[in-house]
Amino acid sequence: MTEKELAREIRKQRRLERLGTNDPICGTCGFSHDAALEKHHVAGRKHDSATAITCRNCHRIVSDDQKDHPAFDPSADSLMQTIAFFLLGLADLLELAIEKLTEFGLALIDRAKTANEAGA
Repeated sequence: MTEKELAREIRKQRRLERLGTNDPICGTCGFSHDAALEKHHVAGRKHDSATAITCRNCHRIVSDDQKDHPAFDPSADSLMQTIAFFLLGLADLLELAIEKLTEFGLALIDRAKTANEAGA
């Protein structure tokens, strides 16, 4: 193994350790190159430590979506707010996943038509 290959492998292993898995994948779009995967705080970093692995593109989108969530109210019940922010963040992630599922489903239908026409 060359020095360059060793350095690359060391970087990869550090990323995998940070992500907490040897097989990371974006939970919304399915992208799996570890160099482009990050942990996203589902409820927002200020509200809860729970994270989900997302690619950088999806992470930017759902982080931007969080900016539209209601403001934190210090006088409200903190546990209820944490749960609420988590649910809103999860809804943002699921919305992206639904878009990808729809895209894949339509592409599969088109491919099935093409395959059927080619076989006919």
